[in-house]
Amino acid sequence: MTKRPFGHVEAHSQPGVFHRIRLETDISADVIAAVAAVPTLSAEYLVISQTGNIPSSEPGMKERITFIHPQDNTFDPSQLSVNKHSVQIKGLKAAREERLTFSWHELPQDEYPVQLISSSSNHPLPPSFQCYEFLPSLKDLVIYVRNKFCSSFDSRCLKEAYRLSEVQYLDIDYDSHSRVLILTSFNHESPRSESWDERIQLDESSAKMEVGILSGKKAGSQDEISLEGILTVVGENKKPSPTRFSFPSRHHQSKSTFSTAFPPLTGLHPTLRLTLSSSSTSPPAPACALYTLLTLPSFLFVDKYQLSSPNLLTSKNLRALRNVSGGTDLEAPDWVVQKWGSALLVELAAPPAPSSDPSKAKKKDMAWHADIPLHLRYLLPALGGIANVDVPWPVVFWACPARVETNLDGNPFDRIDLGYDSLFDRQTVFHHLQPRPVGSAASLVELLQVPVMDLEGTRWVESGTVGVMMLGAVWIIWKLLKIIQGDWRSGVKVVQGKKKQ
Repeated sequence: MTKRPFGHVEAHSQPGVFHRIRLETDISADVIAAVAAVPTLSAEYLVISQTGNIPSSEPGMKERITFIHPQDNTFDPSQLSVNKHSVQIKGLKAAREERLTFSWHELPQDEYPVQLISSSSNHPLPPSFQCYEFLPSLKDLVIYVRNKFCSSFDSRCLKEAYRLSEVQYLDIDYDSHSRVLILTSFNHESPRSESWDERIQLDESSAKMEVGILSGKKAGSQDEISLEGILTVVGENKKPSPTRFSFPSRHHQSKSTFSTAFPPLTGLHPTLRLTLSSSSTSPPAPACALYTLLTLPSFLFVDKYQLSSPNLLTSKNLRALRNVSGGTDLEAPDWVVQKWGSALLVELAAPPAPSSDPSKAKKKDMAWHADIPLHLRYLLPALGGIANVDVPWPVVFWACPARVETNLDGNPFDRIDLGYDSLFDRQTVFHHLQPRPVGSAASLVELLQVPVMDLEGTRWVESGTVGVMMLGAVWIIWKLLKIIQGDWRSGVKVVQGKKKQ
């Protein structure tokens, strides 16, 4: 499984409609295709000034816990025990999604702004459709939740707060139309052992708790996902009920992979290189197009005028720059940029189709590259003359039109407002290529070493500047004295001449 530092915070909003904070760390495997876990980018702090409300402990909260295990991992009913107010799970190897839903009447009347701020932040961020900063972990959020909302006697609240530090993504959604607050967390696998062994307890704060153990099955069409397994409502059912259902899904996982790298850096103009296998990367359907979404920190930007050149686009295996938002000032240094960074959607030229001729296919089965030219802003001086900056991996996906009659909103695990889906028609299906890190670090963050002014060298610059200024001042004073002395001597000669006359 590919790991990354807690990865990022991303904020998305459509004014008055939907507000989301999204935090992610990991890329899911095939087993969690049903929950549409898609790769995203990275962050450090975030401030949302949109007023949200934190749920109270009043009864009425709805909780849904779903385990999805691989098809080759057979589930034994003895691994599940259903009691009156709890469910016991033993040795279950599966992905886990937990969703908490709070209706409007369960929310406190006082306004409560949702904020995630690092200790190093010295200025707030304005409300925005999308926001990005690197986030090392959720430690501060866990401490805040435990201190603010959990009493020292509430063991479940403390446990759930601690669980936040182990999740691989966390969505905080508020829908102002239906007035519902939804918290969704996901784990690709048990963070502490190879399997889930736990007792899930129904408490007074939950009006309803559903637990499901499901596995993916072959669907009837390419756009659908089919699941089967067992479901139980804790406190209502004495034993789990078998279930099977299918639904169209907005997000799917492609079998193709990609990797990201920066070739050796030349000055302040790096090139982000996407590498795909030409033989395995083929469109799911003829009408599909290949895209990449880059989320760039404030120190990195794209020149949209440069990417308007057809010749350059063709030479880089690019089709077009479809959208760019955020900070795009071409001249400003990083320390004066007010915006969080920028996001750009680029359509890629599709890799060549594999040949049916085995001899030609072997020659074509090689790495295919797409290069995106980027530019670095001037950064603050650093010791050694090198600044290390982190750049998150992009998202790469096929965007395909769905059939008109397909209802993509029927997916109970659907995720929307991810930063790029709003740039496409609502009836668009996404097939995500999976990232394949190279090396032992297995990180989805690229490290760039940027040349900056050396702080040690600045001592000589400061001393030299002071010395030059002092020499300049002495030279000016000397010139002034010579002028004054010349004027005085001229005056003396004039006086002496008049006396002789």
